[in-house]
Amino acid sequence: MTDQPARAGQGAAQGQAMPESSVGRVLQRGGEELLLEKVSDRFTVKAADANAVTTLIEPLPAEVSSEPVPGELTEIVVSPDQRDQVMQEMRQANEVDFASHVYQIQDDPASRVYLTDELTVQFAPQVDAAAIAQIAVEHGIEQVKPIPGIPNAFVFRTTTSARENPLKISNRLIQRPNVQIAEPNIAVPTQSLYRPKDPVYPKQWHLNHNGGASLAPNSHVFAEPAWDITRGVRSVVVAIMDDSVDINHPDFQGVGKIVAPKDFNDNDFMPVPGLPDDNHGTACAGVAVAEENGNGAVGVAPGCALMPLRTSGFLDDDSVEQLFGWAMTKGASVISCSWGPAAVYFPLSLRQRNALTRAASEGRNGKGCVIVFAAGNANRPTNGTINEQGWVDNVIKGSTQWLNGFAVHPDVITVAASTSLNRKAAYSNWGKEIVVCAPSNNAPPGVGLQQVGYVFTPPEVRTGLEGLGVVTTDRVGSGGYSSSDFANDFGGTSSACPLVAGVAALVLSANSELTAAEVRQVLQQTADKIVDPNPDPQFGFRKGTYETGGRSDWFGFGKVNAFKAVQAAMQRRAPAIAASRQVQLQNTTSLPIPDNNPAGAISVIQVPETAPVRAIQVIVEVEHSFLGDVEISLISPANQTFLLQGRTLGRRTSHRGTYSLRSTPLLARVIGQSAQGRWQLKVTDNASGDTGTLKSWQLTLGV
Repeated sequence: MTDQPARAGQGAAQGQAMPESSVGRVLQRGGEELLLEKVSDRFTVKAADANAVTTLIEPLPAEVSSEPVPGELTEIVVSPDQRDQVMQEMRQANEVDFASHVYQIQDDPASRVYLTDELTVQFAPQVDAAAIAQIAVEHGIEQVKPIPGIPNAFVFRTTTSARENPLKISNRLIQRPNVQIAEPNIAVPTQSLYRPKDPVYPKQWHLNHNGGASLAPNSHVFAEPAWDITRGVRSVVVAIMDDSVDINHPDFQGVGKIVAPKDFNDNDFMPVPGLPDDNHGTACAGVAVAEENGNGAVGVAPGCALMPLRTSGFLDDDSVEQLFGWAMTKGASVISCSWGPAAVYFPLSLRQRNALTRAASEGRNGKGCVIVFAAGNANRPTNGTINEQGWVDNVIKGSTQWLNGFAVHPDVITVAASTSLNRKAAYSNWGKEIVVCAPSNNAPPGVGLQQVGYVFTPPEVRTGLEGLGVVTTDRVGSGGYSSSDFANDFGGTSSACPLVAGVAALVLSANSELTAAEVRQVLQQTADKIVDPNPDPQFGFRKGTYETGGRSDWFGFGKVNAFKAVQAAMQRRAPAIAASRQVQLQNTTSLPIPDNNPAGAISVIQVPETAPVRAIQVIVEVEHSFLGDVEISLISPANQTFLLQGRTLGRRTSHRGTYSLRSTPLLARVIGQSAQGRWQLKVTDNASGDTGTLKSWQLTLGV
């Protein structure tokens, strides 16, 4: 890597002319400008019929790439001297909607930047709809949707009248004084952060241990004393966003265990492994919430529910919005992300920053989803500059700035990794953005960046790296990291991240009233101040002690302590006020549940009592030919919606469920409100082909 950073500056000043030579090379991103280079041997096309692309390319000196690409794009591999000619021929084909170069960030040879046909534009407040429409016509773009939460900001799509691609259009727009932000929607591959090698609880030292070989005292998270207070409740849902989750694993079974699964790759509701290497998410999910069932492994929050979300594998704006939007609206309490961008320097776009901000502020009915990200495994700063040397083939050298935009987002809990010896894991990224650390394995640093099968590895670490790996769930059968159903040496910040997410879920199980910011505060204040006096084996510096303010660049505020965190959460609970009497009402009118209709069946109980609610219990009786299609929600007179039952009842055909503050802590939000008004029970059928009936329901209020 050269001494020149892969950036053009801190963003174009509105109204200033950009050199024409830069219009096709500068990527507007998060208020900065990144310099791009065209990849010499490939380009992408978008067509409604992917088979038509294959037919078009047959007579040409090119072939369709077998590597994964985002969304509706097809990647064409071609000889560099034929690239532009073949791409022009494809552009002229009626079947092709859009064609673009594939880019890489300058001096980051392993990065891949795929251009979509969308761009984001935020106009100055005084720009009205008519002026926006005129600007759109000038550039051949059409408005797709406004961006919630950001004034005068919209997503646009190029039309057939567009004379330039979204990269160039964005650079034209940002030079206008009435445009505040203009960014093309790019997609970059995700980079999983794992480091695996190949009845199980006694091997799970990271949860609790009593010493042994390669085990320092107190290097675990003190799960057992935390479990004496809570092992987690089903109403607290941990979303695992990853390559997939094997939801058929025995450790993910149980009534109410799986909530709102979604596959954003295949666009269905079965986020199971689809490729041979789809192993990562199953291991992460096990670390967080593997069920305590007398068999196999145990997660740190075994009683909590799991929302398995299979990602598209690419980090374009729309994918990030869909992922976090789904998690936020479907009831995720905690979101665990053991991945990062496959790029050295990656600031977030406006839409991506906003997606995380909305989830952290609007999720959980305004209390915010707790968002947890892995710091990364390169032994590099989450945001900082390193004088690189010693890389194979000098693919990276000189003054190099590293940035993981997800890890530095202010609403994210960024997690580093410690070892079974209470030391820094050699690979763990570091910096001022680290919030806490959690135990994981130890191994050499590795960034996992790849270009056409070539792996870019950092300089070798010649010191012995002692530490145990993490035992967790693996894909059922011979697929996965091992031939058994359990991975014996999972690790990386990929393992540390869901461990912290699970501890956060225990905190919310103990006190559902905490906001996302308060959960972060609890984790920080109760973390153990582990110390590593040793020098870094690559760089020689020491960052394993704590500065004024109680934080370390290696460990953040320290290693999470589940017991102390749950204790602190309990201490923050508001004192309960005993109910003096009960109001018990029921609706016994049977209602058919509309098949595959989000409107659902709604049954009403009118409560005349005006006293404040002190306790609540709901009993529901439903019959359905496949209860796995059904969700049950309670709507209070204040129009607050509480998910009582997710789509986890499987093939059962009858259900009588009781929901109370103990089983559904989120119901505590009605405490103190007036009991008077219209209480509604909503039962929805979310798939076609099976039908059922809401038989009756009963509402008991302590007042």
